[in-house]
Amino acid sequence: MAAKKAWRIIPRPLLETILNNHAQHHRVHQPLLLHGPRGVGKTTLILQRLLPDWNKGPHLTGYVDFAQAQAQAQAHPGPWASWSTSPPPSLSDCRQTLDQCLESMVEKGVRAGTITSQQIFATLNKWHGLSAALRRVLHRNSPRAASPAALWDLAVSAMSAPECSGLSFEEASYLRESIGALKLAKKVISIQQGWRANAIAHMNRTGLFSRTLTHSSTHWPCLLLELLSQAAEIDHFQPKLVINNIEVLKHATVNDEVSVSGPLYHDSLIWRIIALGANERCLPVILVTSDSYYSYEAFLEFGYKEIFISRETFGWTPQEAKMHMVTDYFSHAEWKVIAEVFGPNPRHLFELYALKQSSYYQKPTEDKNSTFEDIVDAYIAYLQVTVVNPALDRALEILQKFAIDVYNGKVSEDKLRFGAPWRHPPKSDDPKLQMEWAKLQLVDFVQSLANTEFGINYRSDYSEEIFDDPSTVALLQVGLLYTQRDPPFLRPISKGIQRCLVRWLVQQRMQLNFFNSIHFMWHRIMRGRYYRHLMSTIRVDIVHYLD
Repeated sequence: MAAKKAWRIIPRPLLETILNNHAQHHRVHQPLLLHGPRGVGKTTLILQRLLPDWNKGPHLTGYVDFAQAQAQAQAHPGPWASWSTSPPPSLSDCRQTLDQCLESMVEKGVRAGTITSQQIFATLNKWHGLSAALRRVLHRNSPRAASPAALWDLAVSAMSAPECSGLSFEEASYLRESIGALKLAKKVISIQQGWRANAIAHMNRTGLFSRTLTHSSTHWPCLLLELLSQAAEIDHFQPKLVINNIEVLKHATVNDEVSVSGPLYHDSLIWRIIALGANERCLPVILVTSDSYYSYEAFLEFGYKEIFISRETFGWTPQEAKMHMVTDYFSHAEWKVIAEVFGPNPRHLFELYALKQSSYYQKPTEDKNSTFEDIVDAYIAYLQVTVVNPALDRALEILQKFAIDVYNGKVSEDKLRFGAPWRHPPKSDDPKLQMEWAKLQLVDFVQSLANTEFGINYRSDYSEEIFDDPSTVALLQVGLLYTQRDPPFLRPISKGIQRCLVRWLVQQRMQLNFFNSIHFMWHRIMRGRYYRHLMSTIRVDIVHYLD
């Protein structure tokens, strides 16, 4: 057995160099998207390896994790839990988290002398008409013919400012004026947003879309981003922003009619960050996510395939993991078992090592008949019960909802093409029949994945037909499958999760009664999925490349 040793965060020189090079620029043209499957160490890399250095000297980094509020709402949050399978947070909480982070960064910029009242006014006046809102702030105590600049000066002087002890008169005056201007800008945007409340409520009720109203919801954070970008200066003030779990915004809920939906807020925020970088250059923004949407689809929806700087990480290769793990944490014999069952996923390795060092492992191994394989079996059972089975239950609910939508006529005919396995959902609203149909679809889909050895090149025939399959969408949404960007493979997020999917498939097949077994075999023959032509083999890829 390997000697007992405390777990350490192992450096990743290549990825760290790429991220550091991006963060060292004071302004950039594109946001960077760090994406990859769950459990490969993206958050650990940011928090433990990079963030401390990004807050030294002139560097200032704001870190926002939209999943924190969601995790606090769960009774027993787990690191493997996909945020799409948990109760979504409210959009107001997410907005408050982002706004507070950016406001604290701007305030530090004010105290550093890089953001002034006139800069705030010029930036705000560039995009917003200010006269009416400023008169509202001044309560009509303003000259009728006053210019926006004059109204701004009057309103800034009227805003309360904190006491500035220990500073010279000039420094105290500057600080009071700048902080007052920041408060005034927030109040002006709040007033203007209140004027749009009825229009936003009408947009939400009717289902129409207005780009102007949607972008109005992100006026305040984008104003702060623009101020920080303008104030950025090499070796003096270099702000940057890291947003973790950006996908949570898409699932955020809205509790009132005067706010835009979570997906609209998400799209508006990202689009305006892209626009700021393309037009004027923006402070380095790093978006971190485990959602497959950002591997390929997001690039197309936001413009083109190079709209973001893409950095996809899959953790360690088997050779790298073996070099770091053996013999510090696992023996050679133990590593052979781990590599066969779980692969090099860092989170699997950490959890397995923690289980190995716990008393739950030490006690049973006193029995000579107990081996390391018993701990591996126990860990697989843990993943099966706490991660995979709940996610598959959620996937069944998604498929059941698809059947309900088809029954209610909410699904277009394009998704119900002739011959498709999902073309014939129950023609009744019986929940039992719909759930049986959903389970049949999911078992058939997992069986087709197993037949392809869980490796599908979704762009092999350039049709991307597999994304029309509601079972694909369901398993991607619950976080059991991941869509790689390069190479374009659809696969389970880890080898351990893949093994659990096979165990679930075998269990479901064994639980079928005679009638359901015959029905499943008929479905496989007549309507079943066959994705073997999309198998991610070298031979197939070479053939398509030569063609």
